[in-house]
Amino acid sequence: MLHNILNITAAKSYVPYQDLENKQMLLGILTEPGEFVNHIRRYTNFLTTQMVLGFRTTSIHDPKLQQLFDGFEKFCEASSAGTAALVDFYPLLRSLPDLFLPLRSHAKKLHEKERELYIGHWLDVKKRIKDGTAKKPCFCVDLVAAQDQEGFSDALAGYIAGSFLEAGSDTTAATLVGFVQAMILYPDAQQRAQKEIDMVVGSGRLPTMEDETNLQFTRACVKESLRWMPTSILGVPHAVTQDDEYMGYTIPKGATVINNVWAIHHDPNRYENPYKFDPNRFIHDLQIAGEAAKNSDASKRDRYVFGAGRRVCQGLHIAERSLFLAMSRMLWAFNFKAPLDASGQKVLPDASKLTQGLFVMPERFEAVITPRSEKRAAMVQHEWEECRTLLDQNLQWKQVPDGMKFSVYQHTQDNTVDVQ
Repeated sequence: MLHNILNITAAKSYVPYQDLENKQMLLGILTEPGEFVNHIRRYTNFLTTQMVLGFRTTSIHDPKLQQLFDGFEKFCEASSAGTAALVDFYPLLRSLPDLFLPLRSHAKKLHEKERELYIGHWLDVKKRIKDGTAKKPCFCVDLVAAQDQEGFSDALAGYIAGSFLEAGSDTTAATLVGFVQAMILYPDAQQRAQKEIDMVVGSGRLPTMEDETNLQFTRACVKESLRWMPTSILGVPHAVTQDDEYMGYTIPKGATVINNVWAIHHDPNRYENPYKFDPNRFIHDLQIAGEAAKNSDASKRDRYVFGAGRRVCQGLHIAERSLFLAMSRMLWAFNFKAPLDASGQKVLPDASKLTQGLFVMPERFEAVITPRSEKRAAMVQHEWEECRTLLDQNLQWKQVPDGMKFSVYQHTQDNTVDVQ
């Protein structure tokens, strides 16, 4: 079911969603530049709530949006703590009561909040689908049909939808925050990308997906951002299905295998001066994300943050488009600089300071974000006003754009599941 709404053909159909949310993000950064992280997060969260649940997240202050990001961040911190590692190494410790494992008690509380969020979202959209008030199509329409046929619990359905929300929101947002940091630390890359965008697009309109093939340096910025600041630094753990051997090491069936994304992306044998943000590494790489992930020559894959092998992230096509639209338009509209201290010296962010956990992003830093011209600022405002005509008084889509590629769940007579 996920594959049917995330494959490359389907991904292209969601551009109207991405286009509108991107324009609201630009307006937010224009009017509240100090809140750029929150505006980026709302942009990335929107697409998943619209695709999965059928509604827009309209405000950076939405409590459910804050819970999604804050809860996941706290879970990442808990799962990477020393106590968690100790229990992993010595499973016997799991039998201890919570009194002796306060981290587990803390994790249970986080889980209850997460469960309330995920299942609450599910029960709400399920009710709206059942009574005919939901905006269709969305992924949960299929999920309701599947539940009616298969009889699985609301908890399972809630976590299917919730994990989709989580995966689609955090990773892209963190990459974009890292990109903003890179533009401050490497102004030459910023200026070169802006020059390319100005030559191809000009000042009279925003970049679109149709410009992508003519903006190779900007595409290289997307690739380099994913390499330079990989958000899932150890990937997603896998397990081997049979005994295997690698470079003299025996890997027994069932053993967990960790994909050390950070080490691969910062390997000096693979990337010269790997801690430098340098889009030129990919200036001649014309592969889209899906092509790179499947390249039989592993040395020519542009990044491993989406995983590797058969279990590669299914949302990479959508993420790639979200990143290109965001980066190209942010560079078109704004300049990014470091703030100055009392003596007039630049206060540069430290790229080595990352949030802790299995999932990382730059620690909070200050950025001075200003429109490149009054004309471009006015264009950002005008574009959002045009988008407002597509929305109702609650800032929800009046009608779903044509061409949305959602699957049709069918339960066939021989008790097999058919997704078309």
